[in-house]
Formats: sequence, C-alpha cells, structure tokens
Amino acid sequence: MVKHIIPNNLQEALNTLNAGPCHIMAGGTDLMIQKRNTAGTPPKFMKDVLYIANLEELNYVKKDGKRNCVLIGASSKLEDISHHPDVPNLLKDIIREIGSPGIRHSATLAGNIANASPAGDSLVALYLYDAEVVLSSVNGERVLPISKFITGVRRIDLRTNELIKEIIIPLLPVTKYKWVKVGGRRADSISKVSFAGLYLVNFGLVSDIRFAFGSVSAMVARSVELENSLKNRPIEQIIADLPRILEESNKLIAPIDDQRSNKVYRRKVATNIIESFINGIQ
Repeated sequence: MVKHIIPNNLQEALNTLNAGPCHIMAGGTDLMIQKRNTAGTPPKFMKDVLYIANLEELNYVKKDGKRNCVLIGASSKLEDISHHPDVPNLLKDIIREIGSPGIRHSATLAGNIANASPAGDSLVALYLYDAEVVLSSVNGERVLPISKFITGVRRIDLRTNELIKEIIIPLLPVTKYKWVKVGGRRADSISKVSFAGLYLVNFGLVSDIRFAFGSVSAMVARSVELENSLKNRPIEQIIADLPRILEESNKLIAPIDDQRSNKVYRRKVATNIIESFINGIQ
C-alpha cells in the first residue's frame, strides 16, 4: 500500500529516502498531472510519497555575497522567488508567465528542474546563468551543473536516496536581456518555443553573450562554443556575423511535431527570434 510521509525536518526526509525510493512532492503541480487517474479516483502513485513542502530548512531565497550568487531552497515557491530583489530579472520575468497565480503559489523551481521537460520555461534562464543543483542524501551532498543534472527528456541524475536541496544561481552583470515565450496564451500554457538571451557591452565590445532555446529539442539548446566565438567583439561585427550565427543556431535545434505545434513552425520562429536578438544588440 502506498503511504504518504510528512517529515518534520530535512534529516527525517533523507532518512526516509535512504530506506527506500519515494516520489518527492513539494507543490505537486507537475507530479499530480503525471500521475493523474480517471475522474473520481486517486492518482496512480506506485511508490510512497514524501511531502517536503513544509520543511522550512528548504524554504529560502537568499544572496550569498561572498560567492556572488543567489541560493534558492527546494521548497521555495515560484511566487516568492519572483518577488525577491536579488533574483535575476530574467528569471523573474519567466516565472511570472509560468502557469496561473494559483500554480505559482504552489509550484517550486526545484520541481520545474526535476520535471526535466523540454518545455520547462525556467530552464533556459538557469542554463544561461550556469546554475548548479545541490543534491542531498544521508551520505552528504553533490553539486552538479544543471546541464549535467538534466540528462534527457524527463531524465535527471538523481539517486534514489537523494533530493534536490538547493539551486545556486551565479549573478551576472547584464546590459540587456530578452525573454520570448510563444504559446497559446501569454501564461498558463505550455511553450511552443521559448528563448532567453542576454549580453554585456563594455566600451562598444560585447564582453559576454548567452542565448538558449526551449521546446525545440530534447533539452535546452545552447552552444557555449558559439557564444565564446562572439565575445569581446564589436557590436557591428557580431551583427555582420548573423548568417553564421543563424546557421550554427539551426544545428542546435531539432523540433518535433506534437499537439501544440509543428517542427516547421518551431524552426522558423526560433530563427526569427535569434535574428531579432542579434540585431537588437546595442
């Protein structure tokens, strides 16, 4: 029989996971949909459910000045994250278009990461910021870059006795950023295509530039190699290099046909967005 377990603290939660695998639930906004059953019947949980939303040890958003980063606990709600002054504005803008107010008051950033959906809106920003995921178990902690933690569609590098404890987001100087979500509605819809980009200009040179796509491949599509080839170059040179940027970006994406859109549309929209982003550098 499936049980639900509500630990009093983080150590109890880790001990429970060490005793056997569990579904880990905080907001449950993704998990309950994945495990839904026919109307009027309980969800189809095949493992015990460990509920961590009540753990104050995991409910925080704070700046670490020494490391120049923001630390977000695994049970912190999206709504709280979106109002915190130290969270990057790009991520806050994205969160405000995730779901409805009710969803944002329940859902967590850790859950959006663990869901590992190609259409997870927060992921494009977290990839750009080289966010790290802190994993905790009775054996200690591991820290993985988000690009290593997410290994495929709905696949993550999480051991059966681990849970996500924290997300580390390095803070970056930014001249301008761009966020685009293409969906049936501005919010409360799954993205057909998403895009996040940012850049930093110093004395006419683009010293940092980063951009990534969501919903157009199995995982977030980003090329650090392409970005590095554009750094420390004059704005005019980067804009003139647009044909190569479009060609290389096109190699990153592998859109599919599904109920929300088709691959031809997705590829065309992605091309238009990156072209607008590059031409808009100033």
